[in-house]
Amino acid sequence: MAAGDKGHLADPHTTPLSELDVSDPRRFELDCWQPVFERLRRESPIHFQAESPAGPFWSITRFEDIVAVEKDTETFSSEPTIAIIDPPDERRAPSFIAMDQPQHDIQRRAVQPVVAPKNLLEFEALIRKRTGEALDSLPEGETFDWVELVSRNLTTQMLATLFDFPWDLREKLSEWSDAITSDERMTAGTGLSREERLAVIGEFLGIFTQLWHERKGDDQESFDLIRLLQRDPNTANMVDDPLNYAGNLMLLIVGGNDTTRNSMSGGVLFLNEYPEQFEKVRSDRRLIPSMVSEIIRFQTPLPHMRRTVTRDTQFKGHTMKKGDKVVLWYCSANRDATVITNPDTFLVDRDSVRNHASFGFGIHRCMGNRLAEMQLRIVWEEALDRFKHITLMGPPTRICNNFVRGYSHMPVQVTRV
Repeated sequence: MAAGDKGHLADPHTTPLSELDVSDPRRFELDCWQPVFERLRRESPIHFQAESPAGPFWSITRFEDIVAVEKDTETFSSEPTIAIIDPPDERRAPSFIAMDQPQHDIQRRAVQPVVAPKNLLEFEALIRKRTGEALDSLPEGETFDWVELVSRNLTTQMLATLFDFPWDLREKLSEWSDAITSDERMTAGTGLSREERLAVIGEFLGIFTQLWHERKGDDQESFDLIRLLQRDPNTANMVDDPLNYAGNLMLLIVGGNDTTRNSMSGGVLFLNEYPEQFEKVRSDRRLIPSMVSEIIRFQTPLPHMRRTVTRDTQFKGHTMKKGDKVVLWYCSANRDATVITNPDTFLVDRDSVRNHASFGFGIHRCMGNRLAEMQLRIVWEEALDRFKHITLMGPPTRICNNFVRGYSHMPVQVTRV
């Protein structure tokens, strides 16, 4: 089956729901996922799918139902993992996003200072400088790849800063992020095998273990993520638990990469699809923060999160068994017309624009949401200072993945002010 072969996709309108794989990653690659979830919200908002490459699972597709699941952490656990697929028992790498209380708060608290308001202010000047340099280097009058030269470039630099990672090796951070989320079971067979992913995890764990030992006890007043873990008594020896260390590194690398990178690219696409919205922002720069939130909603960089039922329970009239997998489709919640007015339209001046599902809810709400919003805000502030037009020169290439909704290529030309 060739990637991007839409001919083999079941018709979302006529196929019986019992025969429809709502998790098929090709729908995200081809950007034809919306009708499936519109139908589920209408006909079967709490839907059980008996067979899929990831095994049986429940789909939750309405906004308010997802909020209810996220808030009931005793019944719906984040352990052992937050993705639709199950890792093998012996290779489960725990991270605080895939932990319940009290361990979740203990480990999250150790790294939370990196996105404290004081540090965000310090990051802002650095991000603005690097963003300006990246945008100034873009060619005018010729087509280039926005993903490579802007989105990937800037998010990789930010990740390297957050980890105080060796600058000459920073591209590895994006490579690792891509590999971690490219399990073949989430990519219609186009991703990496288990053995290939384990090799990647082994490589980055080796480098980060070396960095940990080099920094241990160096007394530097740095707010990089490794030293923050070392300074907190609850995580000071995390390196001695390689799976836990690897799990938290994977979370921080993916969390610091995918949301921002793919929203940077998505913004260019949406402003080309809705040029009148671009003109609104050009005319009133005060709309940039609102536009950023709308980009994150419309993109929904992580289409789903997963919970696991801890005990037999009734949820909205459905019997769920202990151990059942529950998939929260954030992408569907962000198109739920019962909560979001005119949800399939991109509107930069939308009311209650930050009321979206992209960052999750409750104790697992994205720790870096303010940092992501700040990065995107700065990109657009600096871009509007420099460019009259950012023109999409052809369709973007989307990745085949049901956990990351992203782009691998986006041909663009810019016209300077």
